[in-house]
Amino acid sequence: MSWIIWALWTALFALFETWALINKKEGDTLSENTRALFHTRTSKAGRAVFTVGWLGFSGWFLLHILTETM
Repeated sequence: MSWIIWALWTALFALFETWALINKKEGDTLSENTRALFHTRTSKAGRAVFTVGWLGFSGWFLLHILTETM
């Protein structure tokens, strides 16, 4: 059952992101919203927080998948 939920979530994300890319409206893609949330264009602290968060998540996810723990 959970695979259906993940498949629907992925399909909805792909649909919304594709629409955002096609209509070229500023500020509606995931990337643009992430940049705005962390103020990566204007704040060194925002860039640092995003970088640490991204690297931390990536490292955890890699270990989680490869070792099937956590």
